[in-house]
Amino acid sequence: MGGYGLAHKPASPDTLAKYLLLNAERFKGRPSMRHKDYGIWQSWTWDQQCEEVRAFSLGLQAIGFKRGDRIAVIGTNRPRLYWTFIAAQALGGVPVPVYADSVAEEMAYVLDHAEVKYAVVEDQEQVDKLLSVAGDVPRLTEIIYDEPRGLRDYDHTHLHNYAQVRAMGLEILEREPNAAARFEAEVAQGSGSDLGVMLYTSGTTGRPKGVMLSNESLVRSALNGNRFDNLSENESVIAYLPLAWVGDHVFSVAQAHTAGFCVSCPESQETVNEDRREIAPTYFFAPPRVFETLLTQIMVRMEDAGRIKKKMFDYFLAHARKVGEPILDGKTVGLKDRLLYSLGEFFVYGPLKNRLGFSRLRVGYTAGEAIGPELFRFYRSIGLNLKQLYGQTEACVYITAQPDGGIKPETVGLPSPEVEIRIAENGEVMYRSPGVFMGYYKNDEATRETKTPDGWVHTGDAGFLDSDGQLRIIDRAKDVGKLADGSLFAPKYIENALKFFPEIKEVVAFGHEREFCAAFINIDLTAVGNWAERNNIAYASYQELAGHPRVYETIAQHVAEANRKLAAEPLMAGSQVRRFLVLHKELDADDGELTRTQKVRRSFIADRYGELIEALYDGSSEKYVETQVTYEDGRKGIIRATVRIEDAEVFPYDSPVMEAAE
Repeated sequence: MGGYGLAHKPASPDTLAKYLLLNAERFKGRPSMRHKDYGIWQSWTWDQQCEEVRAFSLGLQAIGFKRGDRIAVIGTNRPRLYWTFIAAQALGGVPVPVYADSVAEEMAYVLDHAEVKYAVVEDQEQVDKLLSVAGDVPRLTEIIYDEPRGLRDYDHTHLHNYAQVRAMGLEILEREPNAAARFEAEVAQGSGSDLGVMLYTSGTTGRPKGVMLSNESLVRSALNGNRFDNLSENESVIAYLPLAWVGDHVFSVAQAHTAGFCVSCPESQETVNEDRREIAPTYFFAPPRVFETLLTQIMVRMEDAGRIKKKMFDYFLAHARKVGEPILDGKTVGLKDRLLYSLGEFFVYGPLKNRLGFSRLRVGYTAGEAIGPELFRFYRSIGLNLKQLYGQTEACVYITAQPDGGIKPETVGLPSPEVEIRIAENGEVMYRSPGVFMGYYKNDEATRETKTPDGWVHTGDAGFLDSDGQLRIIDRAKDVGKLADGSLFAPKYIENALKFFPEIKEVVAFGHEREFCAAFINIDLTAVGNWAERNNIAYASYQELAGHPRVYETIAQHVAEANRKLAAEPLMAGSQVRRFLVLHKELDADDGELTRTQKVRRSFIADRYGELIEALYDGSSEKYVETQVTYEDGRKGIIRATVRIEDAEVFPYDSPVMEAAE
């Protein structure tokens, strides 16, 4: 259980809508949500937010919304879209958030499968997507939009302005004396066992599945997460992650309502970094990719800094690597080192954290993919309490989390409160908790395959518990394999070793049942482009830069360095990368190569680039390919390239193949 105590009490509200009513009383006057619009931060208090949700709920009822109806929520992080979640739940409806960057056909599948009748969307772009697939989603009858720009001349028979629906609710409140009481009665009718939200998986192995999460699962998980990290109404977070991702629903909706803290919505996805600096959140979550990008930007800027500033930066970072983490964990550090670290805080660490928007950060989390130990330690060394957690949509996020003072970079922490973990005979991680999902919507077979009758859930990940009871994830269970000589092959582990380097954005490793490990590599255009400018290297496209001989030299050095580290690890030494290529295009979700949460779709890539994979193994030094791509406006095109293939430096190792790899 982790020993952190249970946050649940029998008398606690069991739905988020009930927490909204409670917060309107206990936190009346405290900010609940902010939104930057036209450069100005707008703010709503908890009692004002309650009024907004109540008005919109009554407006929804006026256009026919009933208990049990499904309502899609599509767009970026905006207060009205977050209020839609609670408004629907208050009426006993089920919100179904959809990834805003999904193409129309992807949306159509989710909306039809979920039997959506209503949709609340951000703007004209999302309205156009829904109208283009109206024939494929026959149950969808009413669309409500937040941003009216460009929609004036549309047929508004079944198209509604959010402001008008809200105004209908306000009119009902004014006209009907018992309207407010009727709304509260609807909220009271909800229960913890009701379906609270339906979140669709990213679809790495096929069609997305609708994960049904109950109100109680959301509330219990949020309360336990709050208790674990001592989160209170004084926290501040910035909501920038996709609405359709379970993490955003738990961190920005469930935890915000149960703890009562303020959620800030950025002006746009392009201004997130600037807006985060203004808000300076105390509680923050980001996948490793975000932390990698931030570090890359830092290092790129420091390459352009003056000599004295760069020397001071390097000196104090070296000192932080030595004593930063012990100081963060409250361990004993010598007076001289502590004083020097204080100087570093004044000259380097403090300004750097302020630049990143982390000057007030109290708790930071990363999850979704493994984070490189060096990257993880960098942030912790400058005084940021960055931790890892391990979770799934099916668990309402929390399975394990790292406790303060007990951070081990190679693990994902201890079982979260009320979570039980066991390792199956085949090495698969399984868990049981109050946050476990109800099942997959209209997919009983998949539910039975994932969830046992006594509530244990198969994660699909291979891992083990170390001597301290902390969980270490090796890879996806289905992806862990063997090389032809019996050596363990864990592709994600290898990929993460390479993705630590700022010039490398994405990696796909191959090797199962083959003679050696090989890899596709995507360069990071920001980091490599900046390097090219400093070295007077001209390029016209990603493809041209990716194939440049000096870029290959740099990547070869990084592969060699990663191999040197792999050679020192008995289980992974046999999986050193022996051949690699720099892919001629960036892996893209629009081309089906990544999921909408930026996870690699291995089987799709293996099919799409079969010729390149074979070239890695048949000794070829180059391979001509033609690849179809999808542009942002939906047009198709062809990229033609002759991709260069290189041998990598590998290092000797003495350890025999271990039985544990079997």
